[in-house]
Order: sequence, then C-alpha cells, then structure tokens
Amino acid sequence: MRAMLLVNPKATTTNHRTRDVLIRALGATVELTVEETRYRGHAAQLSREAHARGFGVVAVLGGDGTINESVNGLLDAALGEETGGDDGDDGDGEPRGAVDRPALLVIPGGSANVFARALGLPNDPVEAAGVVLEALRDDRRRTVGLGQATWDGEHRYFTFCGGLGYDAEVIRAVEGMRGTGRKATPARYVNTALRHYLATDKRHAAMTVEGPETAPVDGVFMAIVSNTSPWTYVGSRPVCPTPWASFETGLDMLGLRRLGPPALLSLIPQIVGDRDTRPAGRHLVHFHDEREFTLRAERPVAFQLDGDYLGEVERVTFRSVPKALQVLA
Repeated sequence: MRAMLLVNPKATTTNHRTRDVLIRALGATVELTVEETRYRGHAAQLSREAHARGFGVVAVLGGDGTINESVNGLLDAALGEETGGDDGDDGDGEPRGAVDRPALLVIPGGSANVFARALGLPNDPVEAAGVVLEALRDDRRRTVGLGQATWDGEHRYFTFCGGLGYDAEVIRAVEGMRGTGRKATPARYVNTALRHYLATDKRHAAMTVEGPETAPVDGVFMAIVSNTSPWTYVGSRPVCPTPWASFETGLDMLGLRRLGPPALLSLIPQIVGDRDTRPAGRHLVHFHDEREFTLRAERPVAFQLDGDYLGEVERVTFRSVPKALQVLA
C-alpha cells in the first residue's frame, strides 16, 4: 500500500526525534512518501495531490487544524472527480465512491487532538502510532460522517465542531498569540477565555437558528455545533456540551441565550467531564441529529471550524454529510 504522510513540523507535542521514529515505523509497514506542511492550506493541497496520484492512504502527523485541511483537500478532490462538480450525494446521503478514496490515518501531534481522541486513539503520538499500525496491518477501517459549513459562497468540511460567537472569539485571540511564538496549551485557552470574557462588553450579536425541519429560534448569542463528542478537552478532561453527538448521527447544537456570569457558572459544571445527559437550563437551546440548519446573525460574528478561526460572518448553513470519510483506526 502506498501512503503519503503529511507532517506539521510545528506540531505542539512532537519533536524532530519523535517524528523520525514515527516515520520509520510507518515506512516499515507501507510504501511511504513524506511531505512537510509549510504554510496555511498546504495540507489541503498535498491531500489533493495524494488523491490524484492514487495513494491508498493519507496519513497526518499534526493537530486538528492540519487534519481538517487534509480532510478538505481529500474530499474536495474526490467529490470533484466523482461527480463532475455536483454535491456528491448518491441519493441516500452517502457520497458516491467513498470506499474508493484514500483512507485517512491520523497520529495526534497538537494540543487538543479532539478528532484523534474521538476515534479512540491515545493522545500520546507514539502510543497512537502503535494503534494505527495495527489498523494498517489488519486493514481495520471505519466510515465516519462529517459536517459541512457553507457561508459567503464558500464551503468547508469539519470533523468535530463549529462555533459562532464567544468560543470563536477565544480561538481568534489564541491564534494571535501563536503568531507571536507562544504555544496553544490548554492553560492558555482557559486563561484567554477568562480574560476575554472579563474584557468584553457582553453586547454580542443575536443570532437566529432555523432549518427545514426545525422551527426558528432567535436570541442566541453563542452556538456550539458538534459532529461528535467531546467538543474539546481541557488537558485530560473532556468538554461535552452536546454529549449525544456522534459520527453516526446528524449534527448537534447547543445555543446559549444568555452569556452572563450566572448562566455560565451554571453551564460549566454540566459540560466538563464525561457526560451522557445534556446540560439543562431555560437559557439553552438544543438540537440533536439534525440534517441541516442555518445560523443568521444581526451583525458579523466570529466563526470557527475544528478550532480554526475563519473570520466574521453573518450567515452560515451547517449540513450533516453521512459516511463521508474512511479512517484507519
């Protein structure tokens, strides 16, 4: 089997020695081509190239951002080739030709590694490599659903989450710190979230949620959209605002209609840690297993997918894409 390994040399939790060990281990199992990502969007470009060149596996050593880019490059290339530019749906919600696309293999190298951990992989890259090597040898695959967001004429797939409002503002602030050379550690996210909350004037833009199968709900000030659970991690502790979300169902959403201290102090204990019940509160809005819905804001709000800040938007449509991706895990 031919595999292309995409390596993010700036991945938070790996170093040069660890990457060499992992590359040698993979190279002993498959015919391996190694490419380093050098700039934003490079992983998507390399994934499209891997598809065009007929690689059987696209492996990623990096964090959730690199994985997201790789997935988007892979899916865009595959759907463009298979459908000639249509939406790639075969009528039952499954993109045509999914089983013939390169499979994705992930080795966690970031700060949170939400997608890898949601697949059941260890958070340590060396331990995770042992699991995926077994999956390669046994050809152990699973097919997972993705989410897709469409806005301002653009679209992008996401593996585990999207968000509009406060959480995206925090990601924007942390990305600014990373631009100055500081690492995106769990402690930095927590501290930034607290400082940002105390510094803002709380006059956030109101949003309306609507969909073909849901009645409109207005007055939402923060929306968390999930394709799986947990939504993220604080160190080893999962954060589960939508505990029923999974790769096998549609999309879930938790909306907050209040952002004041009482509302957040009531919410946080309900979503941190392993949970199987949804958080409760009159100020909360829940969607579960939805095929499609749209969020409209009264003015531009911060927007993120898979922990990657994408700018400010006024309207985003979220869709579930069942059985979209094959993963070796």
